[in-house]
Amino acid sequence: MTPQTLDKITSLQEQRFLLPGHYTWEEFEKLEALTADAPGLRITYLDGCVEFMTLGEQHEAIKSVIAIFLALYFFEKGINFIPVGSATRRAKEKGASFEPDESYYIGEKKENPDLAIEVNITSGSIDKLEKYKRFNITEVWFWENNHFSLYHLTNDKYEQIPQSQLLPELDINLLVSCVLMPSIIEARTELLKGIRQ
Repeated sequence: MTPQTLDKITSLQEQRFLLPGHYTWEEFEKLEALTADAPGLRITYLDGCVEFMTLGEQHEAIKSVIAIFLALYFFEKGINFIPVGSATRRAKEKGASFEPDESYYIGEKKENPDLAIEVNITSGSIDKLEKYKRFNITEVWFWENNHFSLYHLTNDKYEQIPQSQLLPELDINLLVSCVLMPSIIEARTELLKGIRQ
């Protein structure tokens, strides 16, 4: 049986909203407190800009499948890793607070994760890479329009790369095609076949 891929994602549930104006860290913390009990709402702060994002089912499904397949890759390759999911990165002195969708320490725990992944169903307003640079996260992968854009931090600047430098043996195109497959079981089989070749 030949696996089939999803051509288009049809539903759009994620929404982003950039709050007009400029906010101090203390004002941001008050906004955080006011929205703390709102389920499925994420708030990002960068240099006075505040962005709200709702997390739809499609966003969460893609994020979860990526995490499952990356863990499968790590296990198959015998790579030690510490998954820390969407743990908040925040520091007043860095002027930033945000949550990646998935993040990982590769090898051992360090000051900040080595890899962060962000799933964007709708385009964001806040500078996506600047917030990661503030925390020296080595590699950032963005999932947008059914593919990955990979960035590696070199000399305090992110450069777009075609292949992960942290995981040079991982076939990114294979990972993308597996994430887009409608059957997670068939996708797992395809990914394992590709990893083991």
